[in-house]
Amino acid sequence: MFLGTHSPRLDEKGRLILPAKFREELADGLVLTRGQERCIYVFSQKEFERVHEQMRQAPISSRQARDYIRIFLSGASDEIPDKQGRVTIPPALRAYAGLDRELAVIGAGTRAEIWDATAWNAYLEEKEAAFSETDEEAIPGIF
Repeated sequence: MFLGTHSPRLDEKGRLILPAKFREELADGLVLTRGQERCIYVFSQKEFERVHEQMRQAPISSRQARDYIRIFLSGASDEIPDKQGRVTIPPALRAYAGLDRELAVIGAGTRAEIWDATAWNAYLEEKEAAFSETDEEAIPGIF
């Protein structure tokens, strides 16, 4: 499970050193792809296969499903971390997420997310107040 917030830097070659806590789960391979709110989703290979299988259940007659799947999969890049735990973020994904040198890598349970640090801080500032007001309707049974 991916938890916490980490603050790595993007190097001049577009590489990111994965947080140490995430490396074991991602050691055999990972998939980077476009995520919502202009971040990059990071899935273990196994979790990405599970997500893809769910997508396959969507009706091909649904334009919205076709559009989403096209964007999601066309931006996907499978990577294997090097011995130092580094992965290269492809230029198209770096541009999509507006990544600068300073990053925020957050744990989101079954996936990690890579954010530009400034974008993450703005998102967090905007959403934290609503988070503290969340009631059971948002996630039934959790409170």
